[in-house]
Amino acid sequence: MFHRYKTPLVAACIAIFSVFLSACGQQATDKKPEAKSELPAADSTSSLNSPLSLNIVTPVASCENLLTFDLTKVGGEGSKITSASEQTVNGKTTCVVEGTMAPTVGFKVTLPKASWTQRFMQLGCGGLCGMINMNIGAADGCKAVESDGFALASTDMGHKGMGGSFGQNPQKRIDFAYRGVHITALASKALIKEYYGQPAKYAYFNGCSDGGREALVEAQRYPDDFDGIIAGAPAMNFSVQNSFFHGWQARSNTGADGNAILHAADMPILYNAAVAACDEQDGLKDGIISQPFQCDFDPQVTLCKEGDSENCLTQGKIDAAKKLYDGPKDPSTGKALTLGGPQPGSELSWVGVYVPRAGSEQIFSTMIADGATKNLIYQQNPPANYTLDDFQFTENNFNNIRPLNGLYSGTNPDINAFRERGGKLIIWHGLQDPHISPVNTVTYYEAAKKASSGGKDVSDFMQLYLFPGMYHCDGGTGPHDFDLLTPMMAWVEQGIKPEAIIASHDGTAGNQHAGPPRKDDEQKAPAIMGSPDGKAATVVDVDYVKRSWPVYPYPTVAAYTGEGDWRVAANYKPVSGPSMPSYDWAGNRFFKPDSQLNCSVIEGSFRCEKAAH
Repeated sequence: MFHRYKTPLVAACIAIFSVFLSACGQQATDKKPEAKSELPAADSTSSLNSPLSLNIVTPVASCENLLTFDLTKVGGEGSKITSASEQTVNGKTTCVVEGTMAPTVGFKVTLPKASWTQRFMQLGCGGLCGMINMNIGAADGCKAVESDGFALASTDMGHKGMGGSFGQNPQKRIDFAYRGVHITALASKALIKEYYGQPAKYAYFNGCSDGGREALVEAQRYPDDFDGIIAGAPAMNFSVQNSFFHGWQARSNTGADGNAILHAADMPILYNAAVAACDEQDGLKDGIISQPFQCDFDPQVTLCKEGDSENCLTQGKIDAAKKLYDGPKDPSTGKALTLGGPQPGSELSWVGVYVPRAGSEQIFSTMIADGATKNLIYQQNPPANYTLDDFQFTENNFNNIRPLNGLYSGTNPDINAFRERGGKLIIWHGLQDPHISPVNTVTYYEAAKKASSGGKDVSDFMQLYLFPGMYHCDGGTGPHDFDLLTPMMAWVEQGIKPEAIIASHDGTAGNQHAGPPRKDDEQKAPAIMGSPDGKAATVVDVDYVKRSWPVYPYPTVAAYTGEGDWRVAANYKPVSGPSMPSYDWAGNRFFKPDSQLNCSVIEGSFRCEKAAH
């Protein structure tokens, strides 16, 4: 069966329950409405429209004959199919094709033999990629995919392995930044046409984390590749994210003795205090902070009083927590060097990312920042003896990463070409994401809105969904299971704009992931929370609630009506939500139309120029 990001990569879902019931004249209640013993099997508020019923098309060529298919027109000399054979996938006969686009972009395409409904979906990867991810992520639950109606494809983005050493090779940088995902789309479409005798009628892209960055890059750089794009928790500020953000998180939780200051056991204390401070802002006491941007939480309230030692924190731990929330600032100018930090209510998901489970166990932030700062973000890489301790959190050093930022970034707000050709874009993010602050995503949405229509309505082609209580691409204390592909298909194929997305939580801890990819396992996408070996972090004991929730396009939020079971999506209504506060930071210019670079390697020389817009 298909996998989401659940035991894996970057995933997605959750329920949005930002409310602001006070605006509706309702008072927050400290008593939860009486819950029914059983939840309804279906929810009448669901907006999942049925996709078009397309004819099944069967192959006109044998799978084995694809071995000789010429890819050089797409990827250049040396591009080739390395294997093509019929295999049983999800219980059905499938033509599985693997190949390499010159010089080293690996890819995989799966072509159903007897159930193809003329649709194609490419899947993004996570972290620094380096592996093939065939997990369907935010398409989990989509019947058209689960019945093998789609041809699927993915790429390793030009290198093998999770580390950043590939950045020593300029061409591999380019392939990872944007070329790999594009030429994989071209190669996949060519193979589909060869195998079935006709092109795919509809093409979709679906990715989260770096896959979300890839999704935006496709809309920005290659507007003709896909009809519908789903971009989850996009790592669009790649250079900043993997240096100033993760580097700061790693350093801020390291004491003078080299050991971690905060540990997993401290997280419930912070989490419970944050929830106590801000849970009821939305009018419902349900254990979820649905409006974290408006949450004024001071971790100082957790300070141990004289004689106390349990369920409280020392001043040293509180100071470290404040640094993690606030992010780095230039010590001389006070200028913020990142765009937002982890939001209140995300604390349980810090485990394995920048807080070790125990002792001085390696954390994700150290691993990703070390690889990026040594190999990827600078025009000239640091010396071999460089360590993360040498990284300077200053505006001067921020200026050092500017020259190559446009190589990797997905922050270009000019996506008018994608809009004009009829493309549809769904962007989504978990509000309690420990890896990538949702502030980045809202900032991009507002910038794209301004660039596309002068700040006016863009819902004809772009929608943003924010999921309270959700971690990075999957997991969380709030509802985080949902299907975005079905409403995307209805939008692309029938012109039915998506509104409420119904997210759910099964009431169990499930797979709370947040670390790097699992090594050598392409069937299990990278875990997003956990240790650097990809194992899930120890799940902290919290009360998970079985529930469903309607998530509306930003800035609309869901408000409990005050009647019926609060755990059921049908008992919520849309209300106007609060807007996100504005942020001034060193990278404001990154969200401009001229922010991207086109790079090439000519006679061994790495050259970049401003991309046309």
